[in-house]
Amino acid sequence: MNKDKLRTLFNMFLVFFRIGAFTIGGGYAMLPIIQREVVDKNRWVSEEEIVDVFAIVQSVPGVIAINTSIFIGYKIGGMPGAFAAALGVILPSFITILAIAYLLFNIGDNIIIRRAFTGVRAGVVALIGISAFKLARATLRDKIGIFLAAAAFIAMVVFDVHAALVIIAGAIAGLIIYKVSRKK
Repeated sequence: MNKDKLRTLFNMFLVFFRIGAFTIGGGYAMLPIIQREVVDKNRWVSEEEIVDVFAIVQSVPGVIAINTSIFIGYKIGGMPGAFAAALGVILPSFITILAIAYLLFNIGDNIIIRRAFTGVRAGVVALIGISAFKLARATLRDKIGIFLAAAAFIAMVVFDVHAALVIIAGAIAGLIIYKVSRKK
């Protein structure tokens, strides 16, 4: 493997390590940070591609951040890239969970620790809201998209329809709308 490829793999590892290390709240909270790192800073994918990547990785089993890192890593560096990116995003969580497990078993009843986690949860809600806003702005460009998003939201919130069924229904609706619009 040449030096440029190794440098790219190491850079990818570091980028996803930072994402994994400094994002609290899991997959949805990581989306705006992943977007900033892979689209804005490193230009590994375009704005439209990252929306497609997010749609794909949310449609398959697994953790969004890990699936995204594997997808982007593979696109940039093949299998070694997928491995480097996945390891980068997983390793900080692994180390952090070990440390937290140790601390919680020793000082979990501390009121300061419990209040700190309350503040962290509030920050996570804000990160998820930012991610939803950015994804909506990038994808909802016409009346059909807005209608489908509203219908999906109502189906999941009001009628408690499982997200997987909403995704499948959205794909089918998109195909039907595409076919009808091509005939016109």
